[in-house]
Amino acid sequence: MRLSRVPRLFGALIALATLTAGCDSLPGSSGSSGRTPALVDEVVAATNASSIRLEAGDKIRVTVFGEDKLSGEYQVDTAGLVALPLAGSVKAAGLTAPELERSLEQKFKSTYLRNPRVTVEVMTFRPFYVLGEVQKPGEYPYRSGLNVLSAIATAGGATFRASNSKVMIQRAGTTKLEEFPQSPSTLVMPGDLVRVPERYF
Repeated sequence: MRLSRVPRLFGALIALATLTAGCDSLPGSSGSSGRTPALVDEVVAATNASSIRLEAGDKIRVTVFGEDKLSGEYQVDTAGLVALPLAGSVKAAGLTAPELERSLEQKFKSTYLRNPRVTVEVMTFRPFYVLGEVQKPGEYPYRSGLNVLSAIATAGGATFRASNSKVMIQRAGTTKLEEFPQSPSTLVMPGDLVRVPERYF
């Protein structure tokens, strides 16, 4: 092996080892934390907006190709529905954007269009909340890929009393606060409540 390639190969091995270790420490991993692999899938999905399931309060843009009168921006209502021309009220809550596209294509095909092509783009997700030992607790707009460190920074940063090692998160749709590490690998989902606890001196 040429000596000039050794540093690059060594760097690649270090990066691979770091990535593997990071996967083991994800909240919801089946390692020492005892959380299930299903929770890992749910949290990692936050890095991809098309994988996040829609819920009440989310705003979407529906485009029906060749049908400007059917295209527009809509909001998922409190019942989890979106009301569209011709299609009527269609269930959106619990579906990803690609799943809603397929649902709307079937709906339009059965009522009006011969071969509809529909795209669904999420304009804004429901907000997340930061409470506890932060400078500006409150409600904040969500962005894809958000982690707890960014969430705390968005809320003005931590107070001098705040823990710098852990955070409590109540996932949207649940009533239980769970403990997670303050780490870039701990992702925040739309609708989550993040609480920064006080540290013990």
